[in-house]
Parts: sequence; structure tokens; C-alpha cells
Amino acid sequence: MKRIIPSLIFISIIISSLAYGQSKVITLDEAIHIALENNREIGIASMEVRKSRSAVREAFGHALPTVDVSGNFSHFVEKPRMPFPDFEALLGNATYAILFEEGVLPRDEDKYKPVTTRLQSFAQTNNYESQVQVTQPLFNSTVFRGIGASRRYHNLAEEELQRTISSVILDVKRSFYAVLLTKEMYEIALASFGNASDNYRNVKAAYDQGLVAEFDLLQAEVQVENIRPMVLQSENVYVNTRDGLKIVLGLEQDAEIEVVGEMIYDAGAIPDIDNSIEEAFRGNYGIKALEIKKDVDRAFIDYYQSEFWPVLYAFGNYTYAGSDDKFSFQNYSSSIVGVTLSFNIFNGGKSRQRVQQARVTMHQTEQQLLHYRDYVALQVKSKINDIRRVQSILEAQERNVQLAERAYGIAVIRYREGTGNQLEVQNADIALRQARTNRLNSVYDYIIARAELDHLVGRMNELYID
Repeated sequence: MKRIIPSLIFISIIISSLAYGQSKVITLDEAIHIALENNREIGIASMEVRKSRSAVREAFGHALPTVDVSGNFSHFVEKPRMPFPDFEALLGNATYAILFEEGVLPRDEDKYKPVTTRLQSFAQTNNYESQVQVTQPLFNSTVFRGIGASRRYHNLAEEELQRTISSVILDVKRSFYAVLLTKEMYEIALASFGNASDNYRNVKAAYDQGLVAEFDLLQAEVQVENIRPMVLQSENVYVNTRDGLKIVLGLEQDAEIEVVGEMIYDAGAIPDIDNSIEEAFRGNYGIKALEIKKDVDRAFIDYYQSEFWPVLYAFGNYTYAGSDDKFSFQNYSSSIVGVTLSFNIFNGGKSRQRVQQARVTMHQTEQQLLHYRDYVALQVKSKINDIRRVQSILEAQERNVQLAERAYGIAVIRYREGTGNQLEVQNADIALRQARTNRLNSVYDYIIARAELDHLVGRMNELYID
């Protein structure tokens, strides 16, 4: 079994290469585009932008004229009747009164009939009416304030969309570089396993020739077996981080992907803390969203205050109607124009309370904004300190890796020449593995700190928004 260890490693590499050829190869930029297309939060934020755009159009619609057309037809199965003075008695009494006054007939009070009411109908059996009503607001402060509020709401929705995009990009970078980190950690473990396997074969060959003691052979074999679980664990961590990237990208778990990229330490100038904080105050998406939110709250104060103002409308109406008992309609038309002025005197204090609630909401937003600005300033300072710390140790770690590689080579040569022992080789291998691991972790911390700083100050490629 010990002799076939290198063969197993070679077969594992071949299988990985075949799987790599069948997997979807994804770069960082491609991963960001896939996430932007599949992310549900971005989809929800995009819908909110479309919704707010429609709200702006709706608000404008309230300032435009309204045209209503209506028509109706009615047929009385039984006509309505109402009590009305008896016209026959009234007419008879009036006639006798004239005749008595003129002396045509001698006066006879018995000729007069008592005037009572009778149920009479004044409706036609069939009736129709068609009407056109045009209404135009001349002055309505609520409408005008509503237009302004809807525009600010639309701006807030767009800012929230950009904030969501920036957050998704940061999540993709964290997951993508985590995959690269665990992948290189896995390769470091494989390299250490290969070194231990090579050392075991050399010790075994020397032991077979009687050049080394059995104790050295056992130490070399123990070293191989101690590293084997580390290789399997590194592989599992690599697979898990790759599955986590699929979740961030919105891909199915059975999708085969392979990330392509490098964890490069690009040593740039350390950003100035004060300038970065000022940049964050201007460009941070959360701060800008809260500032727009405060404008929205102020617009709602104006909106509710507008309920105290009078409302003036102009209207025009044209009516065409007809009625008859047997569908031989007598048609007629009428038209009217005018203005309507209304002014609320008292509505139970509802408008005043709404204004008060809107003011409290705006003060809450102001406090949230102040708190969030302090939080962003603290985060910017923390990220820049992280960048400064990582840059200060990375150069030393680069040299440490070189020293560890050299020390491992010397330990192997010393053992081959008989001046060293297996403990030196094991310690050198552990030191080399630890040095490479420390450097990789520092490079990852540096890259992520830079990405988080870009997110805090609001730096983002406009192509991603498009």
C-alpha cells in the first residue's frame, strides 16, 4: 500500500483534471454577473424601482384632467307615485268661482269640492341618460406635494437597488476568494503529502540497504499518515466553500463549476483615513439611502400639511337624455360648466396628527443617519487599519516562506547525507506548510479588506448597475 501512494495521488489529479474539463469555468467577473442575474434580492429591488416609477406616473395623473362617460337606461315595471293635490277639484272650484263672480250662475257653495291629495305618477315608463363629465384640478396642494413625494420615493428605490447590488458583489468576492483560498490550501496539503511520501520512499530505500534505523522508517511512515487526514479535510473544506459559492450565485447544487483566478497581493498605497471617511459620507449607499429617506419623510410632512389648503376644480358636464312610455323618446340635452371650491374646516384633528407623526418619523430617520454615519466611519477606520496591518506582515511572510522552503531543502539534504534526522525533516515540513498557510490567509484578508472598503465608500463599476 505504501508503494502505491504516489500512484493514488496521480490518479486523483487526473480525475480532478477530467472533472475540471467538464465543469463550468467561472472567473470573478463572470461570477458577479451570474449573481446579479440570479439574486432574488436584486430582483425584488428592481421590481421596487419599477413600482416607484409607476407611482410617479400615477401622481402626475392626479394633476391631469379626468374625463368620465356614463350612461344608463331604466324601465319602470310599476311607476312610482306620490301624494299630490287633486288637480280636478282645483280646476272645478276655480271654474265655479269665476262663474259665481261674473253672475253667470247663482252662488252655490255646495258646488265646491274639498281639495285633497291623490297618488299620481309623473314618470315615463322608459328613460335613458348619457353624460360626459370633465374635471380639471386648478389648485390642489395635495396633488402637487404627492408628485414630489413620489419622485423622492423613486430615488430611494434606485438607491436601495444600488446598495443591494454592491452588497451582492461583496458577497460574491468573499465567496469566490474563499474558494480560491481553500483550493490553494488543499494544494499545499497535497504538496506536503507529496513531500512526506517522497521522504518515506527515500527512507524506505535507505532502510532496505541497512543505512538507517527502523525508528527513522517508522517516523517517516507516521508523518505520511498524519498528513493524510489533513489532505482529506482540506478537500472537504474546498468542496464546501465551492457549494457555498453556488448558493451566492443562485446556481443549483448539482451544477459543476470551477473557479479560475489568482489571489494576488497588489501592494498599493494605504488609503488616508480622513479622506476615506469623507468619501464614504458622500458615496456610501446606506448613507445616501437614509438621506433620501429623510427627504421622503419631509415630503410627507408637506403632503399632510397640504390638506389644510383649499381645493379648486373646474368642471364641465354634457347630458343627453330622453323618456317615453312607448319608446317614442322625447330627447333633450343640457350642458354646464363651473368651478368647485372646497375647504376643510375641521376633520377631528386627523391631518394635524398625521403631520405630527410624519415629523417624528423624520426625526427618527435623522437619528438613524447620524448613528449609521458613525458606524461607517468606524468601519472605514477598521478596514484601513486591517490593510495597514496585513501590508506590514505580508513582506515578512513572503521572506518567511522562502526561508521555510530553503530550510526544508537543507533538512532533506542533511538527512540524505547522514548529518540530520527525521525530526528535522518533519519540523521543516510543518514550518513550510504553516508559512504558506499564513501567507495565503494574509493575502485573503488583504483582498477582502480592500473589497469591503470599496463597498463602504461606495465604489462600484457602473456596468454592474446596467
